Amino acid sequence: MNIPSITWRGESPDDIEIMRELPPELVSVLAEVNGFIVHSGALHVRGASIKPEWHSLRSAWRGPQAFHVLYGAVSGSDIPFAQDQLGDQFLLRVGRIYRLDAETGEMTFFCESLSAFLKGLAGDVETFLNVSLRHTLQPGQLLHAYPPFCVKEASVGTSLRPCPAREVILVHARFAKEVAELPDGTRVEIRPPK
Repeated sequence: MNIPSITWRGESPDDIEIMRELPPELVSVLAEVNGFIVHSGALHVRGASIKPEWHSLRSAWRGPQAFHVLYGAVSGSDIPFAQDQLGDQFLLRVGRIYRLDAETGEMTFFCESLSAFLKGLAGDVETFLNVSLRHTLQPGQLLHAYPPFCVKEASVGTSLRPCPAREVILVHARFAKEVAELPDGTRVEIRPPK
């Protein structure tokens, strides 16, 4: 694995049971480095770890607030192995990578394989993931955007602030659920975070 921009690495795997449920390609990555963060938070690849929860693949995949519980578009067999700095999730589905838009709950095809995904990380990460490298996050943090990028008002400007990853994930999931059935152009009231 040749990713020069790793700024944080997970400790050795301590969740060996979850490794038995993963596809060989992902097991190979986690055996080499048990999850990692690139460019100080641009992307986080989860590890086979029990703790910390924000890094735990088990928590994101099988936990009580797993992504298939939070989002209707995600199935229990989709493996949420990574997330970008804004909380959009990358899921492994039958060997292919899909992106879950955290604000809307929409799932789209991203790339053909985990190896193609990792190859993209070795290149121009900003273009590949559509992220900015201007932000520095601590491990366990994501950027919270206000107003959400999916609303018209975001075109005027959005404030971004680091928050605990779990908090951002739950806010996005709740918002996506609330707007899921609304037609485009519907007015919604969004209260700023405290």
